[in-house]
Amino acid sequence: MKRNQLAVLGALLLLFLTAYCLHSMGRIWMAESGVVYFWVADAWSDQNSQHLSDPYSFSHLLHGVLFFGLLYGLRNRFSFSWRLNIALFIEALWELLENSSLVINRYRDAGALGYSGDTVLNSMGDLLACALGFLLASVLGLKKSIVLFIAVEMIMLYSIRDSLILNCIMLIHPIEAIKQWQSVMTSF
Repeated sequence: MKRNQLAVLGALLLLFLTAYCLHSMGRIWMAESGVVYFWVADAWSDQNSQHLSDPYSFSHLLHGVLFFGLLYGLRNRFSFSWRLNIALFIEALWELLENSSLVINRYRDAGALGYSGDTVLNSMGDLLACALGFLLASVLGLKKSIVLFIAVEMIMLYSIRDSLILNCIMLIHPIEAIKQWQSVMTSF
């Protein structure tokens, strides 16, 4: 029991430190309007990445699914709770990198012209989405997690013309044809 309590404390400390670091990097706590929404559906609006969740939260859910699979081999060395903390730590590092000037500018170059980074609230939502994906993968198992991954990718491609895989491609090596296809804005 003490190990799990320590893991919970570790996760809470990680959330706090991530929020502190993001705010220290210049990220605002919440949308400038002062209004907080649980969900913003329009991935192309200026409200995207400003509230607790948005269509890109599903990409962070898939991060959790992937991290569960990648960390599965450590199940004999680390408890479920500690593997979840490792996944959250990796996700927190991504949130810090994703909200750096380097990556924000890279996203803009790839076609996200108005993108200014996440609010701290949105990053916390992304961390929670990752944790949810990790938990889902632990319940679903390998085959159903693969089906979930493919289904989410397809729904994202259809609804917002973006997905985790496409996002990675455009971040690493933008492709003009994808950029053109994505420029036809849609709403979810």
